[in-house]
Amino acid sequence: MAEERKDLELEAEEARASREADASVQPEADAGEPEERAKPGALESALYTWAQAAVIAVVGVVLLFTFFVRLISVNGPSMQDTLYTGDRLLVLNAAFCDFQPGDVVVINNYNADLSDTLIKRIIAVGGQTIDIDLASSTVYVDGQPLDEPYAKEPTYTANGTPFPITLAEDEVFVMGDNRNHSSDSRDARLGPVKRGYLQGKALLLLTPGATPGTEKRDWGRIGPLR
Repeated sequence: MAEERKDLELEAEEARASREADASVQPEADAGEPEERAKPGALESALYTWAQAAVIAVVGVVLLFTFFVRLISVNGPSMQDTLYTGDRLLVLNAAFCDFQPGDVVVINNYNADLSDTLIKRIIAVGGQTIDIDLASSTVYVDGQPLDEPYAKEPTYTANGTPFPITLAEDEVFVMGDNRNHSSDSRDARLGPVKRGYLQGKALLLLTPGATPGTEKRDWGRIGPLR
C-alpha cells in the first residue's frame, strides 16, 4: 500500500510539473501572435500615411499652379538676349505683384493683334513720363536717362508713337529688350498697358530654350530674371 501511495504521489507530481511546463511555454506562444498580427497593421498604416502625403502634395501643387504661379513659354525674339524662344518661365500671379520698372511681365492679348500673350519689360509705371531721344538712342523716364544693361542694342525706333507720354496711374509702359525687333508700347496697337491686363511677373527661368546661333541649351542661364 505504501508503494502504491508513493506511485500515486509521483504521478501527481509529474502531472503538476507537466502543467507548469505547459503554462510557462504557452505565454511565449501567445506573446508571439500579437506581434505577427501587428505586422500587416503596421504596413497598412505606413501605406495610408504615404498615400495621404501624396494626395496632400498633389492638391498643394494644383492649388499653387491655379492661384499663385503658372508656367509660360517664350516665343519670338523680342526679349533677346534676356530670353529666347523655348525658354520656360515661372510667373507669379498678378494678384501678388507690386509691378515696378525693370520687371519682366506677361501681358494678355487684349487690344493688340500681336500674339496670344506678350512678354515684355516694364520701363515706366503710372504717373511717370517717358521720352525717347532717337538722335542719341536714349530712353528717359521723368527726365532721367535710363541705364539699361538688359537692352540688346540702343533704341532706334519709336514705332510712330509721339513722345513724351505721361502714364495714367493704372498704366505701365513696356518694351522688349531686343528694342528694334519688338512690338510693344511704342506700337499704337498696344500702347500703354492697363495694369488689369498684366497676368503676372516672371520670376525664374526654369528651363532654357536653344540659344540662337549655337542651337544649344545653356543651362547656366537658369535662375532669377534680371
